[in-house]
Amino acid sequence: MQNTIDWIGVAGPTASGKTGLALKLATELPLEIVSVDSALVYRGMDIGTAKPTAAELATVPHHLVDILDPSDSYSAARFAIDAQRLIADIRARDKLPLLVGGTMLYFKALIDGIDELPPADATVRTALDAEAAARGWPALHAELVRVDPVTAARLAPNDAQRIQRALEVFRVTGQPLSAFHTRGSDAPITPPRHRLLALEPRDRAWLHARIGQRFEQMLTHGFLDEVRALRERGDLHTNLPSMRCVGYRQAWEALDAGLSGDALRTDLLERGSAATRQLAKRQLTWLRGMDRVSVEAEDDKAAEQALWRLAAEAGFLTK
Repeated sequence: MQNTIDWIGVAGPTASGKTGLALKLATELPLEIVSVDSALVYRGMDIGTAKPTAAELATVPHHLVDILDPSDSYSAARFAIDAQRLIADIRARDKLPLLVGGTMLYFKALIDGIDELPPADATVRTALDAEAAARGWPALHAELVRVDPVTAARLAPNDAQRIQRALEVFRVTGQPLSAFHTRGSDAPITPPRHRLLALEPRDRAWLHARIGQRFEQMLTHGFLDEVRALRERGDLHTNLPSMRCVGYRQAWEALDAGLSGDALRTDLLERGSAATRQLAKRQLTWLRGMDRVSVEAEDDKAAEQALWRLAAEAGFLTK
């Protein structure tokens, strides 16, 4: 087997078909999947993250799934370290490392390198929450534009979680968050030892419909009960990275508001789907700035053929 490519990535917005494509290839090639998803790392968060089922997880070895309690945190820098170790281990087993997910910052950290970000600062976060309550998140986004225009350009004015983190990093370190994402930019250019396949929808309406259908299925399969169980633990709150995941935050807020029955389901379906569409938009923005092989997400056959070509380039025989 040739050793020209260390790993292949399958990236794309949520609901674009990444998991199905990866599992299809796994039935025909010796590979192991490394999750590139900041939500799948958490145990007990299965329905709202669209985590692969137990049967799917048993089909092929999966890594970086269910490795943390929701009270813990995970970072892009830690992912890069874990992924590098896993890639080496999988290659040593003469298998193909297939990295699958939609957390583009994780892909970027692995490909370009990233400095370890400072840990969360409760005092700074409390101050930012108070400022947001008084002025609104768009005002804090405007502040971010002044101190870190690169990061601000990829965030929506109401993206509370990411605006807060970016301002927190700036206030703690005096450096913009974007400065931590450019390590190694002056290094000599070398041929990439990976290939990234991007599933990018031709029609946003197609993706939005899939997002709505997925969210409705999550509600039908007990997503609210999952969130209620997490709330009942007593040690979780909406400032934790796990509970800020799209869907979980909206469900938590709806339950805090005392909604129930049809009103709760309708509110969550609308707000959760909207938040997921915004996530997909950010994911696509990230992808446009990455070196990738792009295929239309709607075309399953083209995506499968493209992945087979990349697998052949990595030294694995095609059909």
